[in-house]
Amino acid sequence: MNHVTEEIAATAARLVVEEGMEFGPAKRRAVKQLGLPKNAPLPDNDVLEASVREYIDIFCADTQPQELQALREVARLWMTRMAEFRPHLGGAVWRGTATAHNDIYLQLFCDDPKSAELRLIDHNVRYEVGSVQGFTGEVVDALSILCPSPALQQQVLVHLLIYDFDDLRGALKTDAQGKTSRGDLAALERILKANHD
Repeated sequence: MNHVTEEIAATAARLVVEEGMEFGPAKRRAVKQLGLPKNAPLPDNDVLEASVREYIDIFCADTQPQELQALREVARLWMTRMAEFRPHLGGAVWRGTATAHNDIYLQLFCDDPKSAELRLIDHNVRYEVGSVQGFTGEVVDALSILCPSPALQQQVLVHLLIYDFDDLRGALKTDAQGKTSRGDLAALERILKANHD
């Protein structure tokens, strides 16, 4: 890895941790902040994640574990509420790099794409509809909910990403290191229990 890529990774890592940015936008903003050309070589996500973990170890080691735990508790609450839609937790909250600045991303795998939205309406849950790029590159609907986190003493954004049930098969593949990009409620419960013991 060259010096420029390292510098981009370090700057992007700070943006990810301190502002809760996602990896792609953080890399692009890092390039801009460093005054580099738009075609500068970007670090891959594994390199950026390593930089994020290093940044957390240096600057946030005393607060990040509690913040991550609080976000995972909120995620568990919503995964339990939306259990019929096979929720899977992704993003920084799943990977263990989240701070209080991060949003929670739950991927729902629905037989009917409107069923999750109807469930929220039935329970008088206020939400906003948007769209995000899905894990296979396609655009998917996102239902965003503002939810209180007593442990963080702030509101947290929970995004319910709506996928077709058939997308579940592709969602469970592991990467080159054997890690998964998401986990179901049982997997989250195991992590919470391991961190509690």
